[in-house]
Amino acid sequence: MVNSQLGGGVASPPRSCAGCGGKIADRFLLFSMERYWHTRCLKCSCCHAQLGDIGNTCYSKGGMILCRSDYIRLFGHSGACSTCGQSIPANEMVMRAQGNVYHLKCFTCATCRNRLVPGDRFHYVNGTIFCEHDRPEAALLSSHLPPLQSNPVLPDQKVC
Repeated sequence: MVNSQLGGGVASPPRSCAGCGGKIADRFLLFSMERYWHTRCLKCSCCHAQLGDIGNTCYSKGGMILCRSDYIRLFGHSGACSTCGQSIPANEMVMRAQGNVYHLKCFTCATCRNRLVPGDRFHYVNGTIFCEHDRPEAALLSSHLPPLQSNPVLPDQKVC
């Protein structure tokens, strides 16, 4: 995202805003995603923050324009599955655990490899997912390991 100032005294062709379609006659304009925007029109699709006011970066995925916070909330830091490392399309349902994002097919028990589905209980131990049946008993007895976290699995669709 580039914040530009219209040239002083130099005639430039009138630009149309990609957000509202109106003519940009403001002193400042934004150029993002190969289009021009009024500073008030380039907004996050989720929180509606004016992106020019909160930084000089914006993200685009799945037809959405996002601020950094909403991009990370929806797609994780990298937009990749924490198990396989592959990109996760914006319209795909995901599973989340401890701030990590997973493809549905990748959200599996580390021991039996069974896929966990919404409503299943699971345990997250040192970054590894286990189903209720395969949770490591040794972790319960070991005092140096943090207690197991038991969480119901809920799908998290990537929409605001």
